[in-house]
Amino acid sequence: MDDTFQRGPLLLLAGRANRPLADEVGGLLGRSPDSATIRDFADGEIFVRIDRNARGRDVFILQPTNSPGDNILELLLLIDAAKRASAARVTAVIPYYGYGRQDRKDQPRVAIGAKLMANLITAAGADRVLGIDFHQHQIQGFFDIPVDHLYAAPVLVRYFREKGLEDLVVVAPDVGSAKMARGFARRLGASFAIIDKRRPAPNEAEVLNVVGEVRGKNCLVVDDMVDTGGTLAQAVVALCERGARAVYAMATHGLFSGRAVERLRSIPLEELVVTNTVAIPPEKRFEKLKVLSVAELLARAIEYIHSNESVSALFEIPQDDE
Repeated sequence: MDDTFQRGPLLLLAGRANRPLADEVGGLLGRSPDSATIRDFADGEIFVRIDRNARGRDVFILQPTNSPGDNILELLLLIDAAKRASAARVTAVIPYYGYGRQDRKDQPRVAIGAKLMANLITAAGADRVLGIDFHQHQIQGFFDIPVDHLYAAPVLVRYFREKGLEDLVVVAPDVGSAKMARGFARRLGASFAIIDKRRPAPNEAEVLNVVGEVRGKNCLVVDDMVDTGGTLAQAVVALCERGARAVYAMATHGLFSGRAVERLRSIPLEELVVTNTVAIPPEKRFEKLKVLSVAELLARAIEYIHSNESVSALFEIPQDDE
């Protein structure tokens, strides 16, 4: 859609991937997510029907696309249903963008999954995408429609500022997260360290060295997601072996695949802070886990987009909390 889009009434829809977050966003917007019927046929096919009039409406569909694959199918079907119901504009609100790690052809004969997902979302009829902390920034360029890429940093930084940890060192668990970690270090007034490692196989990490002073310090390991927990576990152990006073960790997306919870329970980690971009079921929650909400961030972004205002103010982290 171009800038001449005329605002129609807002219609908030949600798939089944993270209904609690959708309900929280709806509460902040003063409306519950409008009804959509979603059910599975006996053979596993997904049926979607929007139960409210969508003609001329400004439709926002909230659905993270983490595993299983049905989540991306639900999003595509909801977008298609809204377009066929003559919605004026459809925005896909994707708190977690699945397949984001497959963002380049780094070996022969592999798919670029992140680009394929972007093609599917665009082909289904989305006019705009709203996401949080893509695995790589270049994913924005995979779309030929406008993308608003939000950061969970304001939520996470506010939490750790309030904790007031002294002698804080922000640690990047690998080179790929170094830029993000430096940004957090600057905002928290902390020093910076990086873990130099190599990865012998997918989802396996071997720590080689810690670059930076961590002895006697409070360490905060920063990454965009925690999947199997292997990278984080090795980082925590390496920091403790080098004399860290205490180790905290934070990430935007808590996927907790496989034995992640068992692994994270077994390491000397003071606290792991994630957000609710992905629904975390009770069996994947543990005593050291703290889940922060991004509902206010998403609700404000939806309001700004709906009223054709800039969302750039949401990138800023207030300085008066320091």
